[in-house]
Amino acid sequence: MPAARGSAAPDAEHRALLRDSVNDFVERGTTLARVRALRGAQPEFDRAVWRRMAEFGWLGILVPERYGGMELGLGEMAIVAEGLGRALAPEPLTAAAVLAARAIVHGDNEDLKRLLLEALVSGELVPALAWQERAGNLSSGAIDTRAESVADGVRLNGVKRFVAGAAGADGFVVSARSAQGIAAYWVPAKTPGVELTLDALADGRHYGTVRLTDVKIPLSDCVASGATARAALTRACDEATVIAGAELLGVMGKALDITLDYLKTRVQFGKPIGSFQTLQHRSVDLYIQQQLASATLDECTGQIDDDCDERTRSALASRAKARCADAALLITRQAIQMHGAIGFTEDSDVGLFVKRAMTLSAWLGNSALHQRRYLKLAPAEQE
Repeated sequence: MPAARGSAAPDAEHRALLRDSVNDFVERGTTLARVRALRGAQPEFDRAVWRRMAEFGWLGILVPERYGGMELGLGEMAIVAEGLGRALAPEPLTAAAVLAARAIVHGDNEDLKRLLLEALVSGELVPALAWQERAGNLSSGAIDTRAESVADGVRLNGVKRFVAGAAGADGFVVSARSAQGIAAYWVPAKTPGVELTLDALADGRHYGTVRLTDVKIPLSDCVASGATARAALTRACDEATVIAGAELLGVMGKALDITLDYLKTRVQFGKPIGSFQTLQHRSVDLYIQQQLASATLDECTGQIDDDCDERTRSALASRAKARCADAALLITRQAIQMHGAIGFTEDSDVGLFVKRAMTLSAWLGNSALHQRRYLKLAPAEQE
């Protein structure tokens, strides 16, 4: 990632243009009707839409230029994720173009990086990162999956759980424990011995469980090993955690907009319910929470893009996720209440947003986990 990207004015202009393109795409290219139609479907997203996102360059925002990407920062990716979050787009932007992509970017196998990243940037490849094995444990070192050296490569055995973006993924970046320590390997989804099962989430998407039984891959498919692999997994998870916060910002923003519009049109006792002082005060409180989340996310992405150290990056990621998760859950749940009984119905759009907020808030660690992590990692206040 470049250390500097010019003066503030051109940067602001670039980001404004990026935001406009995302908003135009959301307005013209995706609808909540499409979201409803894809809920529970296999695959859970539209490949044609994925390729359109590639044409806009969004899949390569965090990919270095030498692999066909744009080599921008988390600030730019956050703009795209927020816009798609407002539309509840089911395409796995964060899971594939951030979490899996960055694990590959931070690896040390140049030939494999070029092969996979160029395919991702063009929209031909949808990768997923299969790293977590235990509920509630987000450590990149909590690995039981084994990688055993054999005459013609590596043999993998183990089970990976909670794999986001697994439905429709073309392959998996799999972490395993080898004789040399932690390693990460590229495993195409159709490799013999790979079994994928899907568990439905509240928002209609899925987590995948990937079982690896005597899966043989060539040594050339090793993404990274040793300290490089551990660092790659940790950094990829931190960066995806921040962008999940950006998605949550989009979810809460659109849910609040829908609710404010409803308050203006729903009439009770001869008046729009938005004229009632109690609901006005509540709406202002929710708006403040949204703005606090937005400011926190901007600050955290800015500091991470300025190339901070690993401990600071992890602390900032936790700060952003905790703030955005809390705000999104509060706003979407209040949105349901302010809609009244209609908010609980399947036909109410606002219900889709609370379900997405629930799943995104839990993914990569909930608010409570990240608050504890932030307190552990953040530097002590100077007196």
